[in-house]
Amino acid sequence: MPFTSFLRLLVPLSASSLQNHSHLLQSASLQIFCIHKLTAASKRPFLLSVLATSEMDSQSHHHLILAGKSSAEVELAKTLKSNNNIKLTGDATVYTYIYSEMGIPFSEESFHMESYMNSLSTKHFGRLLMWSPRLPSTHDIVSQNFGELPIGAVCLADVQYKGRGRSKNPWESPLGCLLFSFTIQMEEGRIVPLLQYVISLAITEAMNDLCDIEGFPHLDIKIKWPNDLYLNGLKVGGILCTSTYKSKKFNVSAGVGLNVDNKKPTTCLSEVLQQLTSVPYKLRREDILAAFFNNFEKLYDIFLNQGFESLKGLYYKTWLHSGQKVVIQEKSEDRLVENVVTIQGLSSSGYLLAVGEDCQMYELHPDGNSFDFFKGLVRRKLN
Repeated sequence: MPFTSFLRLLVPLSASSLQNHSHLLQSASLQIFCIHKLTAASKRPFLLSVLATSEMDSQSHHHLILAGKSSAEVELAKTLKSNNNIKLTGDATVYTYIYSEMGIPFSEESFHMESYMNSLSTKHFGRLLMWSPRLPSTHDIVSQNFGELPIGAVCLADVQYKGRGRSKNPWESPLGCLLFSFTIQMEEGRIVPLLQYVISLAITEAMNDLCDIEGFPHLDIKIKWPNDLYLNGLKVGGILCTSTYKSKKFNVSAGVGLNVDNKKPTTCLSEVLQQLTSVPYKLRREDILAAFFNNFEKLYDIFLNQGFESLKGLYYKTWLHSGQKVVIQEKSEDRLVENVVTIQGLSSSGYLLAVGEDCQMYELHPDGNSFDFFKGLVRRKLN
């Protein structure tokens, strides 16, 4: 089914404005409507441009708007734009714009960059933001341009049409979701698999902070090992981390998808919060993203300097699995034998730690074939 995306921008109706946004105007199927409305400041007519692209065009032309927390990040954004550094594989063309140079207000549906930056208090993460109304995948932007981006840079999209999940499962993500990917660089490969747990924790802690600010009860978001987020028994989010090894460092692209306002097909964060409070409060992506990075930077620092052991207590309070019994199917000669184990926690390598009915400790690994991790676990006896 063809997908149509809309980017609403208010652009001053002048020759220079049209020239500055020529890439937008040259896009296929661009419909332009003149609105004869005068602003109090300039008294000039404004142009409401609606970018309505066909499926074919939207998959070959992508628009990224760059913003920075400080002048240093803004200058870096300008360098990325002037050097045409950000690219995608294939025949896709990426057009970049600098938010501070556009001088135009965005629609209510758009991501409000200033609001996000005002709420951000990090020293490293989330300070360079790349936003697009529609991308194949924020993960593609980050991973394919890792060497050009600073560590901690984040890419966010309103809609993804080629998002990736575990085992390269494709995902289409509609409006109403917080969809972002960011860059991390690590030196110790042994702890890279544990990073997804730190990201999961940062999300749950961010949501707690936002509820505290508004005086609302906490949303009972739970972590389903290894990388899913559940609310009231329904999945509302997930994490994907991929890495490459270069120059003795692991370049990690971390992606997060969180259902904020999309009630279908299951539920969303705003809907559950409204049910809890009877208040028509709507969570904002800007607030969640800023709160995430504010928490992640603190947790990540603990993770690097003190190890994940220092975060395990908080993690176990948030995950679903303490004391959970799991049936492991194993072949014994010509028959299938079922063994019951009870999950105790995480092993040092990040796998599930369980105890069997024989009181032996086991490490549980996914078999790599099952969509549900808990339906394809393989146990390994620990000495």
